[in-house]
Amino acid sequence: MTNKITKESVLAALSKVQEPELHNDLVTLNMIRDLEIEGAKVKFTVMLTTPACPLRGQIEKESRQAVMSVAGVDAVEIKMSSDVPNDGRMRGLVNTTIKNAIAVGSGKGGVGKSTVSVNIAVALAQSGARVGLMDADIYGPNIPTMMGIEKLPPPTQAKIVPAKAYDVEVISMGLLVKPGQPLIWRGPMLNSAIRQFLSDVEWGELDYLIVDLPPGTGDAALSLAQALPLSGAVVVTLPQLVSLEDATRGLNMFKQLEVPILGVVENMSYLDLPDGSRMDLFGSGGGMQLAMGTQAPFLGQIPIDQNVRIGGDSGKPIVVSYPDSPVAKSLREIAERLAAQISVAALSGSNELPINIVE
Repeated sequence: MTNKITKESVLAALSKVQEPELHNDLVTLNMIRDLEIEGAKVKFTVMLTTPACPLRGQIEKESRQAVMSVAGVDAVEIKMSSDVPNDGRMRGLVNTTIKNAIAVGSGKGGVGKSTVSVNIAVALAQSGARVGLMDADIYGPNIPTMMGIEKLPPPTQAKIVPAKAYDVEVISMGLLVKPGQPLIWRGPMLNSAIRQFLSDVEWGELDYLIVDLPPGTGDAALSLAQALPLSGAVVVTLPQLVSLEDATRGLNMFKQLEVPILGVVENMSYLDLPDGSRMDLFGSGGGMQLAMGTQAPFLGQIPIDQNVRIGGDSGKPIVVSYPDSPVAKSLREIAERLAAQISVAALSGSNELPINIVE
């Protein structure tokens, strides 16, 4: 006589599977959907909190093992899907739903902040998320060049339609003025431009809006924080001491604006040489030092690769042009860790994020 499989017995088995980032089981978190039993076969969907889940494979494997341990089960069919949680912040200037808004900033220029913004946005979109990228560097907009975009689509109903590249919706002042035209604006005009990027752009429904800030701690960050409630901020730094001092100012600026710190990214961390050795051109360990000193999550290191610059100049981000390179892998891992931090913050309803130091 064969054992009759019940939904209760399957859910009891799955209740022993933990979601590693959220520190609770899949059943309690309501991540098990569409559970069906067909004879000795069990089918269900695991609803992740982000398509860029860094532990997707582990969750699927443990779920399969748990259900196969149920008496009578011969086969398990698992569909992995996702539903990105909304951080619950009201974004009145935007007509559509933006579930999470993330600012990418730095205390100084030249640290590769726009490179990080672009590649994180594209990596999240590659995972299946709905992503927007807003270039808030009004005076020096580089995002169109880095994304290979030359112009905006025609407007509709007096709304600006964002450009689209690599499945990312993009808006930038660089697409609204003639190439090479300088913007000689005072603070109020900059504030107005950022508000228009929110209220007058026909954004689609987005899981993540990545906002590339200008360098420093000036008007743009303040205007953005006032106009768009942020899920949090990512601070980009180089390993050297001077860059750390500037990045610390940028990080403290976000704290003063009551913007949660989602993590620190260390760019240009090292150069891998042909003989297999590694050269620390700008010192080492600065990003980790900043993260630990400010109790912020450390999202990872990005090595030096000339293809990053080539990709930026040619409009092909390195996660697209060289997806198997060490730099691309680092950037994808950073995007996954960032997505996980966002999910934890949104579901906990707290601005206090766990410190997750990457070895």
